Amino acid sequence: MVTAPLPHTRTPLFVPANRPERFAKAAASGADGIILDLEDAVAADARDAARMALRRDFTPLPVMVRINAAHTRWHAADLAAVRQLLPAAVMLPKAEQPDVVAGVVAALGGQIPVLALIETAGGLAQARAIAALPGVEQLVFGSVDFCADLGCEHQREVLLPARFELVLASRLAGIAAPLDGVTTRLDDPAIVQADARHARDLGMGGKLCIHPRQIAAVQNAFAPSAAEVDWARRVLASGDGAVAVDGAMVDEPVRQRARAILAAQPQTRP
Repeated sequence: MVTAPLPHTRTPLFVPANRPERFAKAAASGADGIILDLEDAVAADARDAARMALRRDFTPLPVMVRINAAHTRWHAADLAAVRQLLPAAVMLPKAEQPDVVAGVVAALGGQIPVLALIETAGGLAQARAIAALPGVEQLVFGSVDFCADLGCEHQREVLLPARFELVLASRLAGIAAPLDGVTTRLDDPAIVQADARHARDLGMGGKLCIHPRQIAAVQNAFAPSAAEVDWARRVLASGDGAVAVDGAMVDEPVRQRARAILAAQPQTRP
């Protein structure tokens, strides 16, 4: 068992772990969690130095660490470092084989939740088994790497089956809804918000951010709109049994949706 539950984050922000001068600035950006990255955001010859810069005393927000994948030469040292740091969670790239993921959970001594980054065809094929492993608290979609692995385009309609499979795998395992992958555009909040809204509509629980400019757009997308809140309140005020609201039937599954909308407050979108 882990020593503490995994904090729910909707807008975790990546920060290269070899740039400690950015840590506090990232924590002040409006993100609800910080991911110190030892992997893709750090050049190969800087990863040992990045590991030495890990810390979590710069913010009360959840501080997570993305380590290097199990097949890399940095992996063992990364595990040793996070065992000392005790971050809120460890993100494991290239999660593909359940026994390898279980080995990482065991190496962490059951003290740190694991976020399994699904970013290959093999990982998606094993997503249900990985999600069901003790110690795996959430799946994360590495959509850019996934497209590179499959040779497909990074487009919503192309990735719809993969995203939905991660939502389904998470629900079947009874773990938190998955985090969506990044939007690579940094200069267009509308695209970020549309991508995040698509993820929310599919049942995902948040979205990885790679720049502070993306945070507000993701927050807006995942917050219920004023119209949704108004509808939810009217549904829950309609009484029990099967009734009609706005010309549509309301029964218990619809009321469950209304409760979920109200639980997502206090943030609302215009």
